[in-house]
Amino acid sequence: MTATTKDLYAGSQKRELMGHPIGIYICFLTEMWERFSYYGMRALLILYLTKYHLFGSQKASMIYGAFVGLVYMLPIIGGYLSDRYLGSRKAVTYGAILLVIGHFMMAFHGSAAYMDGDKVVRDDAFISVFFLALSLIITGVGFLKANITTLVGALYGPNDPRRDSGFTIFYLGLNLGAFISMLIVGYVGETYGWNYGFSIAGIGMFFGLLVFLWGQKLLDGHAEPSAPERLKEVAFLGINKENTIYLGGIAMVFLSWIMMQYQELVGVLLGTSGFVMIGIILIYGYTKCSKIERDRLMVACFLIICQSVFYALFEQQAVSLTLLADQQFDKTVFGIVLKASQVQTMNTLFVVLLAPLMAWAWLWLGKRNLEPTTPLKFGMAMLIIGAGYIVFAWAMGTDNSTSKNFIWLVFIYFTLSLAELFIIPVGLSMVTKMSVARIAGMMMGTWFLFMAVGNYMAGWISSLMGAGEHGGTSAAMDMAATMDVYRVIGFVSIGVGIFIFLMTPLLKKGMHNIH
Repeated sequence: MTATTKDLYAGSQKRELMGHPIGIYICFLTEMWERFSYYGMRALLILYLTKYHLFGSQKASMIYGAFVGLVYMLPIIGGYLSDRYLGSRKAVTYGAILLVIGHFMMAFHGSAAYMDGDKVVRDDAFISVFFLALSLIITGVGFLKANITTLVGALYGPNDPRRDSGFTIFYLGLNLGAFISMLIVGYVGETYGWNYGFSIAGIGMFFGLLVFLWGQKLLDGHAEPSAPERLKEVAFLGINKENTIYLGGIAMVFLSWIMMQYQELVGVLLGTSGFVMIGIILIYGYTKCSKIERDRLMVACFLIICQSVFYALFEQQAVSLTLLADQQFDKTVFGIVLKASQVQTMNTLFVVLLAPLMAWAWLWLGKRNLEPTTPLKFGMAMLIIGAGYIVFAWAMGTDNSTSKNFIWLVFIYFTLSLAELFIIPVGLSMVTKMSVARIAGMMMGTWFLFMAVGNYMAGWISSLMGAGEHGGTSAAMDMAATMDVYRVIGFVSIGVGIFIFLMTPLLKKGMHNIH
């Protein structure tokens, strides 16, 4: 190995398998099983709320929005605690344990709700257990999600040319787990019982925990705390800092449990936190940064805020689109009758099919100096997803049948997936390029925070489409109201896209030669 090659691989894990650090395969399998459990559970969640606990689609959508909003907010705290104290190995292990407990608790749901006249009778004790299970999952994802990704980066040195390829392997594991889970967990849950579906999701997370515990020895110290001696320092009441963090995790579960019961409070928390973070970043830019650094931070903050609008539309797939698939569509495809929860697999399938084509297209355009700038890609994503909803709403308005053509679900999922590839990988790359190194973690945390805002908004938007106050047959979506909402959010998205296009010259100038 030449001196130049040694420099390229400096800092990377030395043990390899098939040309990559061996630890990447442990991360691949852990994330695959974690996403298997999360997406499997998520595929069933809105249907479970409306069909088993008889929540109306409005209330069920708000519960969903609060859940996913907190899921994507908590990694900010988990990432900070890992960076400063625990290290990725301990944080991921702790998060995985909470996830296993939470997913298995989802399998214990008490007796089904029933109607007593006009009143819904629910098992309130098990509703509390259900919210506790969601809170354990929220906190578990908070400790695991950001840190397993950080661990992948730690296996590769800063100049290692295999880094992008390694993240591609890792991303494949994520999509593979999500795709398989929505096929299996969704089918079992809807066919044989919700508890069986949730149990399979829990078994998947248990496998992920076992893989990570077994594979820790293959990480060769790349996931250890930066200052392990700090964990032994006494925090309070004779308890060291490491155990204090674990107790703090339990406190996070309790706080999440409270907020899950007051969904509007989650929206206020997310919105307030998001704009406080933007304020902190801008103040930092004006007091600690050069003009170029400040301009780039301002552009990044603008695009970060815009992506929350995208997620509000994109995440309808797990809420209103799943309810529509369940209630309004003929789901027979090539002689196979799909379950409503399985329809969501189209997003993962389209991403896997389209991602290589998109990567090739950007490369081809880049060689000819024709590749759109990052703001233009954001604007294109907003136009694509907005137009998709408008066309979908038009198609539903012209189809008066009680069992609508599945091709329109294929269409809307195709547009969601295409728009995703214009904004999500591009946005993550943008944050790393436009951030000041000193606050790179804060900037990535702010990206996830506004992603959480968008996910909460998705639940809120879906809540505007319901027809009844309780579930069961009365949970049917109000088609007229739903299509009106889809038209509105479609035009809003297109408006945001056009606004980004108009701002692009100014944004490009503020990026200072970063593409």
